[in-house]
Amino acid sequence: ALWCLMMSLTPTRGCLLDLPWEDILVPHILCHLPLQQLLSLQRVSKSFQSLIQLYLANMRCFDSSQIGPAIPRAAFVSLLKDNEVLQQLALQNCSDWLTDQELLPVIGQNHHLHQIQLKGCAQLSRHALVAISLSCPNLRQLSLAHCEWVDSLSLRSLADHCKVLEAVDLTACRQLKDEAICYLVQKCSRLKSLSLAVNANVGDVAVEETAKCCPELEHLDLTGCLRVKNDSIRVLAEYCPKLRSLKVKHCHNVAESSLSILRSRGVELDVEPPLQRALVLLQDVVGFAPFINLQI
Repeated sequence: ALWCLMMSLTPTRGCLLDLPWEDILVPHILCHLPLQQLLSLQRVSKSFQSLIQLYLANMRCFDSSQIGPAIPRAAFVSLLKDNEVLQQLALQNCSDWLTDQELLPVIGQNHHLHQIQLKGCAQLSRHALVAISLSCPNLRQLSLAHCEWVDSLSLRSLADHCKVLEAVDLTACRQLKDEAICYLVQKCSRLKSLSLAVNANVGDVAVEETAKCCPELEHLDLTGCLRVKNDSIRVLAEYCPKLRSLKVKHCHNVAESSLSILRSRGVELDVEPPLQRALVLLQDVVGFAPFINLQI
């Protein structure tokens, strides 16, 4: 579409760059192009380079996956060096090289961020989370999945300063124990989505406190939380009327006796009822499932 527009603006009619940059080109045309194409457009001329730099400085959303499977460190630093208005930041394709040195300046100059995705960014440190908590008071969604550097002190800082959080992914943050999770949910009672998956240190205490402190909770992922038992699931059913989905696969101490309460309310569960599981296993073994009336 941009190329057609460029061709339609002949020398007699004017050129694309004659259109108002901040009022037309940046908000209404460039925003519809993939970031990778915009970077290629910089090579057309110095004027286009200036235009793209203006766009980058006013960009509200940065997703590293739009550039390709891997973004060079120098390119990341250059792209965001002048931006102070970011609202969404997704850096899941930067895990091979992203450290505090590259991330902290971006966080420090962008106080309007409300979504941050750092899944798998294993080379960061607890200082990154502290910087996020101090610079982003309006943060609503944060993914720290597989960031094992997240510890209780940095999570406390997040809870103290980012009290409007609605979604937090702490999958495989293995340093965290019940106490840290309890502090988070006590301070961030607006949580609607929380993942504590793949954390053997999380048990009933954290789940029960989450249930009691977060009445708006809709999604909870406890996959692989081996210390979670039936009692906390019953508390969850009692205190979270808006719960829509619960993941408890590989929670061997959670049984149907507690899940049936949620199942009867229409909560989406990732484990089948015992009879249904037996039928699936039977089908796997003999290649078909017998005709059984499940209503009986």
